[in-house]
Amino acid sequence: MHKSIIMAAIAVVGFNSAALAEGMRVGVSWASFQEERWKIDEAAMVAAIEANGNTYISADAQSSAAKQLTDIEALMSQGVDVLIINAWDKDAIGPAIDAAANEGIPVIGYDRLIEDDRTFYLTFDNVGVGRIIAQSVLAVQPEGNYAIIKGDPGDPNAGFLLQGMMEVIGDSVNSGAITIVGEAFSDAWKPESAQRNMEQILTANDNNVDAVLSQNDGMAGGVVAALSAQGLVIPVGGQDGDLAAINRVARGLQTVSVWKDARALGAAAGQIASDLAAGTAMADIEGAGIFSDGEKGIPVNAILLDPTPLTRDNLNVAIDAGHISKEQACEGAIAGVVGCE
Repeated sequence: MHKSIIMAAIAVVGFNSAALAEGMRVGVSWASFQEERWKIDEAAMVAAIEANGNTYISADAQSSAAKQLTDIEALMSQGVDVLIINAWDKDAIGPAIDAAANEGIPVIGYDRLIEDDRTFYLTFDNVGVGRIIAQSVLAVQPEGNYAIIKGDPGDPNAGFLLQGMMEVIGDSVNSGAITIVGEAFSDAWKPESAQRNMEQILTANDNNVDAVLSQNDGMAGGVVAALSAQGLVIPVGGQDGDLAAINRVARGLQTVSVWKDARALGAAAGQIASDLAAGTAMADIEGAGIFSDGEKGIPVNAILLDPTPLTRDNLNVAIDAGHISKEQACEGAIAGVVGCE
């Protein structure tokens, strides 16, 4: 049984007098800044941290598990009171969690599960994201040959997303209505890796592919590039609400981008970090529940936020929220895109 808790976005503000008085230091270790969304997360995170009178300190591991461990050690040496870790490798991060626990420093696993009960898990419902991607594509392509372009094998989210996708299309696969003709991991979630994977799947199947479930928007861009080179336009799903992906939805090149409003996640992380630094127990964080659906089944305190699917029927949602301008979203839009008329 799924044991996560789903809740709406947490408010950015909410001054904590203890945190304000102490001027806590929040250390943030980013796995990699290659994806555009992390900068959006960061801005909201910094705003929430500073609203509580605290200081943001960060490091970029640049896609290196070894550098991330060194980064976290350096952050701890600067006297941080709490750590937010966007883990590059879920297994390699263990020594950092041990070191933080030895120093009594609370840890938030940000958007990527660190399966350790000494950490707080904050993310969107990634199984739910996988379901939405598959539901959106299935609605327009209920049968045929499907390809699945997965993220990095070291990221638990790739597994959660696949789980959600298979919950939706599994019966159709079992009945033979859908055939999965290709499934591949893409190192570091890189668009170029996804493009190579898609090119190989197209070649192996003589271009006979009817739909693609891509696990994020960057990779969906690589998928669309591979399809376009063959003159193909087929349903493609993705997630993150990348600006280029939203425009692809408007152009009819991508079916859905599941928008995980990074501003809400960053704001929640900044607030939770400030609360933990001020002494709030993980179990006492407002809205927290227990998540135990990881690979090892270890229960962790967690908050999972709800994502928003963006399709040609509701692109106005992202425009009205100020996530993207109408000009950016609607350039070259096909007819009938809500928000582009």
